[in-house]
Amino acid sequence: MTHANQFPLPSLLLSFLTMAASCRVASPVHAPAAASNVGTVYVYESDDAGFRTKNFFYDNGDEVVAFDSQFTPAIAQQALAFLRSKTSHPLTTLVITHPNPDKFNAIATYQQAGVRVVASHATAAALPGVQAYKQHFFVVVAKMFSDANYPVLGKPDETFVGATTLTLRNGERIELQDLAQPGISATQTVAYVPAVNALFVGDLVHYQTHAWLEGGIVDGLVTPTLQGWIADLNELVQTYGERNPLVYGGRGAAVPLATAVPSQINYLQRAAAIVNVYVSDLGGRRAELQGATAQAHYAAVATAIKAAFPTYGWPFMVDYSVYGLVNQAAASQR
Repeated sequence: MTHANQFPLPSLLLSFLTMAASCRVASPVHAPAAASNVGTVYVYESDDAGFRTKNFFYDNGDEVVAFDSQFTPAIAQQALAFLRSKTSHPLTTLVITHPNPDKFNAIATYQQAGVRVVASHATAAALPGVQAYKQHFFVVVAKMFSDANYPVLGKPDETFVGATTLTLRNGERIELQDLAQPGISATQTVAYVPAVNALFVGDLVHYQTHAWLEGGIVDGLVTPTLQGWIADLNELVQTYGERNPLVYGGRGAAVPLATAVPSQINYLQRAAAIVNVYVSDLGGRRAELQGATAQAHYAAVATAIKAAFPTYGWPFMVDYSVYGLVNQAAASQR
């Protein structure tokens, strides 16, 4: 298997990860709940140790459904404690939106709390490969964990192909849809809650924050698929556009679909254009994208993307993930 260190990351990544590892007990952000007459969405955001990852809890007044699990069991326990401070209704189901470690690393923590874990068949099938790749990186390269204390890979209790409906105890339904194209990762599930007109999309949307551009892990390789990501966003419009639901993305504020999709597509298209122009301008110097010389180029591309979106939050996201797009562009332009 080819691992993450095939593509040298900026040296700042290791210092960031070291900092994150040292502050795992820092206080997370408790975002305000989005209330309705029918149900309530509670938003939990981790601190830097969890890469500012959000997970969501939908409380319908009888039971709670969660979306994504957080990066470590310890952070998941903080999220569950936050939930308990908001409601006494039982948490019954966890939905995994896509195979990135901040979404699935704490599956077992939820199962130990008696929660049923649901994922698409495609996402469940991708988990072992992503786990091997990321464990190698976080243990061998970043040295944030040892093999002994890296989160154990959990297995979803139920999987589905294409689409399914979760029927809650009061008869309410939540629609799960596996999108047609790879998005930020190799697979992507979205969840629509008709009762509150809410759409949970994982990291397909980073509203006014920088996006993770590494790509999905496929056969041990980082595989950015921006066109697939854009196709997924357009699929959301085709499926849910008339209802214009409130979109809960992995980072940034929740905003209506009509706002979220154009904003995210603009970001992806401009980022791709910046990368392609930069790599094209290198010409015969593309060999510098290998080895120690690569890091300066990754940093230059990240700086250009950040300059194009000067008000966007979480710049570290593009700093540490743009290498995937750069290497892909270099390969396609040879």
